[in-house]
Amino acid sequence: SGFVIDSKGLILTNNHVVENAISIRVRLNDGREFDARVLGRDPLTDVALLKLQGDVRDLPVARLGDSDAVRVGDTVVAIGNPFGLTSSVSAGILSARARDIQAGPYDNFLQTDAAINPGNSGGPLFNAQGEVIGINTAIVGGGSGIGFAVPSNMFQALLPSCRRAKSTAAGWAWRCRT
Repeated sequence: SGFVIDSKGLILTNNHVVENAISIRVRLNDGREFDARVLGRDPLTDVALLKLQGDVRDLPVARLGDSDAVRVGDTVVAIGNPFGLTSSVSAGILSARARDIQAGPYDNFLQTDAAINPGNSGGPLFNAQGEVIGINTAIVGGGSGIGFAVPSNMFQALLPSCRRAKSTAAGWAWRCRT
């Protein structure tokens, strides 16, 4: 899963979705398909920025919101492809902020009870205003109904460095860092 953040074909997803990919093919909800390349990725925050290749036009763009403005108890919506079920939507509330789940040095996750399952990784977590406030990233084992998302303010801080990332002779060795 992932979501378009720029009409020129920039897509945000999780690093763990693309980190070992040899090639990336993106299918949009309208049926169009594009090859994509990694512009940048940050394993420490589990964020990756992709660029669609080819004739990219008329893309629906998700608005990025302020994850610091969302409050515990606010309604959220998670979108993804759980278990291969394309474009599934689930709703819930924001259960907690700044959650440390021992995933790395930048643990600061949004916690939600909106269903996040395998395949939702990289999809958007929306607030009630239709703005992306997080990237669906992790779940608590055992299907307990607790999911986690990287806050939008964290990945928005990474975007400028991802867009400046350059390819190296060794291949896909880029990192995004503020």
